[in-house]
Amino acid sequence: MDLSTSTVLVTGANRGLGRALAAELLSRGATVYAGARNPDQVDLPGVRPIALDITDPASVTAAAKATGDVTVLINNAGISTGSDLLTGDPDDIRRDMDTNFYGTLSVVRAFAPQIEANGGGAVLNILSALSWFSFPEAGAYCAAKSAQWSLTNALRLQLADQGIRVAGLHVGYMDTDMTSTVTAPKTAPADVARLAADAIAEGAYEIVVDDISREVQAGLAGGVTALYPQLP
Repeated sequence: MDLSTSTVLVTGANRGLGRALAAELLSRGATVYAGARNPDQVDLPGVRPIALDITDPASVTAAAKATGDVTVLINNAGISTGSDLLTGDPDDIRRDMDTNFYGTLSVVRAFAPQIEANGGGAVLNILSALSWFSFPEAGAYCAAKSAQWSLTNALRLQLADQGIRVAGLHVGYMDTDMTSTVTAPKTAPADVARLAADAIAEGAYEIVVDDISREVQAGLAGGVTALYPQLP
């Protein structure tokens, strides 16, 4: 895919990885819509800010109507409430699922017809190493990202005949607000954005960014006891 002739919508583009993705794609000549709940917070020169709250169906519909020329959709917007599944606030658990799963699905449903009408293109869902592995203390987020991974697999098959390649990106710790309390090594968002843009251009279906994600992916073949050796 030639990114220099593509029109890209990045959700959650006002900060963190979303902003880095928008900047990287701009540098490659793409036209970029920067989606954010408050478009006034988008401070990247050259992008086209657009109001988009992925948890609000009316906002998603309005964004689709306001564009029309999108050929690449990057579903970056997401949250982690830090809720565990047994003791966490049920409303917070629903927020994780509403944003990461239902929000992503809502945006794909709204923009896939537009991408198809423009001759096809790509969808990239920003996932996580936690799509494949669960920490109990963040069980709600892990469950939502796992569901988003399954969504990605299903849509990859369903949209292929429409000329839309659906990819998933898995990454461990990134240096963003979401991991501000994490002391482990983190990948720079700009590095993730560069790898993501390369993969979109190459037509990749899966992007596994870092060693953490590669190790977890390899662990899937070993079954439950390989991933969770602490189990009795």
